[in-house]
Amino acid sequence: MLDLFADESPWQEPLADGAVILRRFARAQAENLIEQIERVAQQSPFRQMVTPGGYTMSVAMTNCGERGWTTNQHGYLYSPDDPLTGRRWPAMPQVFRQLSDAASQAAGYRGFAPDACLINRYAEGAKLSLHQDKDEPNLQQPIVSVSLGLPAVFQFGGLKRNDPLQRVMLEHGDVVVWGGASRLFFHGILPLKPGHHAATGEVRYNLTFRSTSKSE
Repeated sequence: MLDLFADESPWQEPLADGAVILRRFARAQAENLIEQIERVAQQSPFRQMVTPGGYTMSVAMTNCGERGWTTNQHGYLYSPDDPLTGRRWPAMPQVFRQLSDAASQAAGYRGFAPDACLINRYAEGAKLSLHQDKDEPNLQQPIVSVSLGLPAVFQFGGLKRNDPLQRVMLEHGDVVVWGGASRLFFHGILPLKPGHHAATGEVRYNLTFRSTSKSE
């Protein structure tokens, strides 16, 4: 399966204990991935969600899978229904599942079965502030994050918001996987710089795979 998602020269770049960047890992399947993103967005359009504190996020988002990440006045949650359309989130494309399985195994995490994929679309200036992925009930499961299109600077810190930050450039087809000791590390994306990418135009897409099921 790994050969499906590795182009001519992928490599692994350690990031922290339990965290690794799989450089170019998804590049060979990028065109298919982007086509599937567009199909998902036709059913559940991208939107800029509003945080419980009333802040409109600069990143446009949608979801696919059994549940999707969303917000309301009470907080952040995973819901089986898209609050914008009132329908179930679109099913997760098979190529998404294959990618998350291949990437998690390549990073040393076996048995990862995500049921949610958050799709972020970054336009010029869009960013994601430092945060922890902690809304999932089973924190033993890793996070798999796929970059497509324009490059972006990824910040990866520690368990405290003010811990020292690593800043690394993520490019088209790069995949970051983190779990274990790094599972709750703060991370974010600096404001996207203007540019044009042959595959995505003036935007960057990010796929974030998560398991929202409780541990058995």
